[in-house]
Amino acid sequence: MKKILAILMALCMFCGVAMAEAAVELNWADVEPIIEASGVAGDFVTFDEIAVKIWIPSDLQATELTDEDRQNGFIGYFADAEKTASLSVVYVDVNGMSIEDYTAELGQMEGVDEIDAGTVNGLPCVSYRMPEQDSGHIAFATEAGYILEVSVWPTSTEGADLVWGIVLGSIQPE
Repeated sequence: MKKILAILMALCMFCGVAMAEAAVELNWADVEPIIEASGVAGDFVTFDEIAVKIWIPSDLQATELTDEDRQNGFIGYFADAEKTASLSVVYVDVNGMSIEDYTAELGQMEGVDEIDAGTVNGLPCVSYRMPEQDSGHIAFATEAGYILEVSVWPTSTEGADLVWGIVLGSIQPE
């Protein structure tokens, strides 16, 4: 039980609830027991554009993307039936920007808070929150010079830290 609580705290930290000074490292093997214990249902979705898979809660359904969405870098968008929760996956060309450079850019943006470096399933990343939008984000730099960013909303509802923590802790190579 103590291990599950420790993992849950790490997941919550990545959602911006209690960010630590040290970089957080999450691995799917540590997240799986939390899913079983929580009873939250979901499945992995593969994003072929980037050879990455992400665990998506069953309550969220894929939304068809428009040409404009795709031009803006969206490769996935999921929302619940009431449109009160959503998850977006964006893949944007940043001309080879490193994750460190991206982190520095985030630090210059207004409305961005709780910026922290970490590693998810061996992939270096940065997490951050945008409190005014009630959203949490995690970004990875790719070898192709792009940023893969997963954003979740809202982060303030009951149980959001657990569900979004599972999602963010699930991001891994296919």
